[in-house]
Amino acid sequence: MAQRKNIIGLFLLATLLGSTTASATTESQYWGYWDRSNERNREVIDHQSWDTILGDYVVDKKGATNRFRYGALSSADKKALKNYITALEKIDPRSYNRNEQQAYWLNLYNAVTVKIISDNFPVKTFAAIRARNLSSDPLSSPVATVSGKALSLNDIENRIIRPIWKDHKVHFGLNCADMSCPGLLPNAFTGKNVKDMLKKSGKTFINSQNGVILKNGKLTASSIFNQYKGDFARDDKALLKVFAHYADDRLALYLLGFQGKIDFVHDKSLNSF
Repeated sequence: MAQRKNIIGLFLLATLLGSTTASATTESQYWGYWDRSNERNREVIDHQSWDTILGDYVVDKKGATNRFRYGALSSADKKALKNYITALEKIDPRSYNRNEQQAYWLNLYNAVTVKIISDNFPVKTFAAIRARNLSSDPLSSPVATVSGKALSLNDIENRIIRPIWKDHKVHFGLNCADMSCPGLLPNAFTGKNVKDMLKKSGKTFINSQNGVILKNGKLTASSIFNQYKGDFARDDKALLKVFAHYADDRLALYLLGFQGKIDFVHDKSLNSF
């Protein structure tokens, strides 16, 4: 019996370690409570402290996913990060316009993810953090409370951002912390810049070695394009057009003429050093 329990335990742990992208394979589930806005409200939400942290700790890796210096986060900046998240929790984003809301949710998701990783650092993968906290999975357990609602990272991504905006570009702004995902940007999203920053992040990611690579007749792409395929395109042929839309001119031409199979890869390594 004890041996059987050990086997089951090892199986569950292996499943957990292999499911870093569990949120990515979760279907988008609309949560109507959050689908309200005030387009006449021109107030802006203050993201300056988060912007400062990003500017100090994001390392721009030209041609690859940006890295974040989780281990270098100072005590003062950890406190500032916590205070920023607390400040966001006190805001009801539904009273703001859609652009402010989108920036709010993207920043909250990313700030909470950075806090979780920095609180558990050093760690090599986000899955390892989940394995340490079997009773409190950071993807499915509450990580923030907004407007009286306890929210997990899954809730923010799959029940709010994806179903309300219905825009594949949101994936270019969410930090899953794996090297197969777009990296954190060196600036915070704001209602004013969110649209342009998501487009820019998409172009940067797809033209990077972690996004889409066409070499020697073989096409390799990040697994997020497969895990969220329904958000990006109806099939692989349509997905190639999405890639081409963001790709540099020469790569775009090759992508549009590509006839082979797309090889989706997942690098679970943490986007750190």
